[in-house]
Amino acid sequence: MRTRFYNARILTMKDFDAFSGEVWVEDNKISYVGKHKEHACSFDREIDVYQNLIMPGFINAHTHSGMTFLRSMADDMPLQQWLNEKVFPIEAKLTQDDIYYFSKLAILEYLTSGITSNFDMYLNPEAIVKASLDMNYRTVLCGAVNDFCLSVEDVERCFNEYNQENSLISYILGFSHEYTNPKEKIQQVAALSHKYKAPVYTHLSETEFEVSTCKEKTGLSPVEYLCDLGVYDYGGGAFHCVHMSEHDLDLFQKKHLNIITNPASNLKLASGIAPIQSMLQRNINVCLGTDGAASNNCLDMFREMFLVTGLAKYKNCDASAVDAYEVLKMATVNGAKALNLNCGVLEAGKLADLIILDLHQPNMQPMNNIAKNIVYSGSKSNVKCTMVNGEILYEDGHFHVGFDMESLYDEVQKRVERLMR
Repeated sequence: MRTRFYNARILTMKDFDAFSGEVWVEDNKISYVGKHKEHACSFDREIDVYQNLIMPGFINAHTHSGMTFLRSMADDMPLQQWLNEKVFPIEAKLTQDDIYYFSKLAILEYLTSGITSNFDMYLNPEAIVKASLDMNYRTVLCGAVNDFCLSVEDVERCFNEYNQENSLISYILGFSHEYTNPKEKIQQVAALSHKYKAPVYTHLSETEFEVSTCKEKTGLSPVEYLCDLGVYDYGGGAFHCVHMSEHDLDLFQKKHLNIITNPASNLKLASGIAPIQSMLQRNINVCLGTDGAASNNCLDMFREMFLVTGLAKYKNCDASAVDAYEVLKMATVNGAKALNLNCGVLEAGKLADLIILDLHQPNMQPMNNIAKNIVYSGSKSNVKCTMVNGEILYEDGHFHVGFDMESLYDEVQKRVERLMR
């Protein structure tokens, strides 16, 4: 399949200067990005972009797709109460088919927000893989070892099974939290990391309660504790990282670890505001994630982009903190780097994960600075087209995913009502 996008403004993310030109896609890779040029080859489809913007798709670097069933059901509660009273009891009833359908619903929402890949940590990797492949969507799975479902053996099996030659699916080692795993199990994950020389990810330092409890138990912060156990000897990173000391941040810098921040979820659960400016000053690779629909409700990368810079400006009492250019990198280039994905910028040879944003809407005018318009005034309503792996899955409000939306919504509703009984 060959696709030509022409008459476009292009933001490659190699820099922030948009220019007029064309993008060509052959199969699942970008074959050309540049000014208009004559072509001898034929295309299966040629799309006039009408001077709208083509840019790399967003990378949702932390989510729990299967948690869409909890949207607007478990709200207005502190994190620990929310987990123990709402989330964990209902999750215990989930079947593999439940997670399959709930994950498909999340993927639809990702497409409407210009999210072309996600880093998904949830209970049943088989269901997530099936949902992603059935919708031709790119998913990086994260191991979710904990005391009540996935074992270290499960994660090792998935690591070997899903890191094959399928460009849509890959797998990274991980465990859910420090406080949902005994020391021995975390050491086993660290041993896997050493065995495969592979990175590890986990939720970390999300709340003050988590940090103080870990210090009472071990005498160390969660970051220090995991570093001492050898978890990060081969890299990786963590989700949230709200309550990080200067020493914690220095350790992340020293070990070249990645941080995935989740501003909307942290704000809604009153977990706090992450020290993003301090992370960037240390050249830590910071990425963006929505978290799941249970703690965020809205899987919207535009909202995350605005919040990560707005909250940083407030926290630092500095309107220059976390520039919009840095935010766009968090949502694209930085996520690709953390997840080892061959995308995040538009150039020949990269995976064809791209989006078209409608610039002919009031919120994008005037175009004094397109990149900053995206961060400060952009919204999901500007997403005209989402292409994943060379296939257009969402275009002008219509999904091209092989099934009827209403039938999925009905199926999800029936399954939610069963879980609530």
